[in-house]
Amino acid sequence: MSRLRDNVERWLVHEGYEFQQVKTEDASFKILIKNSDGLGNDTEVFEPKGQENILVIGIKIALKTKQQIRFRELTDTEQENYKKKIDDFCYSIKAVHKFLDEDGKKMVGVYIVLDKQEQLNQPFFFKTLQDITEMSEKTNRFLIKAL
Repeated sequence: MSRLRDNVERWLVHEGYEFQQVKTEDASFKILIKNSDGLGNDTEVFEPKGQENILVIGIKIALKTKQQIRFRELTDTEQENYKKKIDDFCYSIKAVHKFLDEDGKKMVGVYIVLDKQEQLNQPFFFKTLQDITEMSEKTNRFLIKAL
């Protein structure tokens, strides 16, 4: 049982968030907060396996159907250029990111990593939830314009 997980759950319950535990191979625990960004995306909160007391908070933004189709029509070079644009954009908003392929969908995951003890408290956690929601909205707008 993780003390960090207990804290996160207590904070979420205290603030009235609805969430669920998710089993995963690569995290000691993972919590999903449903439709947390207003765009239908869930926020993931997890502690990576083997990285005790590191909390990762992130949202995966799927490319829209038309964007998925356009992306698949790009040449390999054009796809790499598009991924580079995403890299540059995420760097500009200070987001750790991953370009993912899940369930046949292209997605961009934006993440904030809390790796300092002074960040692992309720006020900082909720500020980070707000920050990741803003990053999700900015990333969504960027993805719509960029392809």
